[in-house]
Amino acid sequence: MATTLLSRAVTLLLLAVLPWTALSAQRPARAASLVQVTSFGTNPGNLTMHAYRPAGLGAGRPLVVLLHGCTQNASGYFASSGWRRYADQWGFTLVLAQTGSANNSASCFNWFQPGDTTRDQGEAASIRGMVAHAVSAYGADPARVYVSGLSAGGAMAAVMLATYPDVFAAGSIGAGLAYRCATSLTQASGCQYGPTQRTPRQWGDLVRAAHPGPYPRVAIWQGQSDYTVVPANGRQLRDQWTDVRGVSQTPTATRSLTGGTTLTVYGADDVRLYEIAGMGHGLPVDPGSGADQCGSTAAYFLDTICSAYHDARFFGLDGGASPTPTPTPTPTPTPTVPGTCVRASNYAHTTAGRAHQSGGYTYANGSNDPMGLWNTAVVHGLRQTGPDYWVLADGEC
Repeated sequence: MATTLLSRAVTLLLLAVLPWTALSAQRPARAASLVQVTSFGTNPGNLTMHAYRPAGLGAGRPLVVLLHGCTQNASGYFASSGWRRYADQWGFTLVLAQTGSANNSASCFNWFQPGDTTRDQGEAASIRGMVAHAVSAYGADPARVYVSGLSAGGAMAAVMLATYPDVFAAGSIGAGLAYRCATSLTQASGCQYGPTQRTPRQWGDLVRAAHPGPYPRVAIWQGQSDYTVVPANGRQLRDQWTDVRGVSQTPTATRSLTGGTTLTVYGADDVRLYEIAGMGHGLPVDPGSGADQCGSTAAYFLDTICSAYHDARFFGLDGGASPTPTPTPTPTPTPTVPGTCVRASNYAHTTAGRAHQSGGYTYANGSNDPMGLWNTAVVHGLRQTGPDYWVLADGEC
């Protein structure tokens, strides 16, 4: 009996002296949550910063900046995009920038305003300030900083890649637009709803004028039934970023993925273009428990394929080198002597196999030169330069 009382006394004494040591091991770690950062430095773009750090995350880990679309906000993007799953699984910080109606009536990032899309100015400078704060306050690795966004946020991601190529190692642009496609609201509407006539070199020159390279690797996501940011924008982004990366616009590989997705790779995985058949305007997600599934469906979060999974692996956040997908080689066209020049309506060109249509617009086969609306009223000349490869030739036919 005396031994039992003595044992109980010793136990009580230990608990009194070491309460946290004895009990903390039995308590689960507090789950991390998205928090607003009230002060992150100068903020000329009038944005708010939100951050998510998985519980127990140490210093020296990567950082991903996420930029929401119009009418969205940071918390909604965090909840539906799927990025949280991979931040927890592979260990990296998320920073979500948020704009509001004070900046833009539809809460869009001002991806077309020169005062917000120039290095060290406006919204671009505010997002850069968030990165600097995360590196300083959280110990994020400055060599592994990435950016991803949707729609206006996707266009703003292109802004950040162009104006701060020394800050971002790679980026992802979902349903976005090429850097400096527009410099006014009127021009912005034109870019969204119709093709813009520029060569890859001209698109690239817009990026080179923003800041000297070298420039980051880029993944581009584009729904082929998107009538808000038409599919031509995905190809223009491809032209822009292959040009500044110094690789050909001829694919090096193609691959079919889930959700009606075709992945086309350019260079040595310098640029990826994901084209999703039947998908409208939004960010691709794929709710489920599979390793490559993520996100939840909501307005502008569309159930097709988990873009966050593919982007995180493209960025190399899964712990390995960014993988080049197992490709289906794309045959290199055999050059031929320039062939016949044909002038006809866009409708006639498509029915004859010289062009194709997507989302109500017409594109030359092979070159994907934009030809305008798919109808019998618009007429263009096309010249064949290789097998199933046609280029605009209005001045020749």
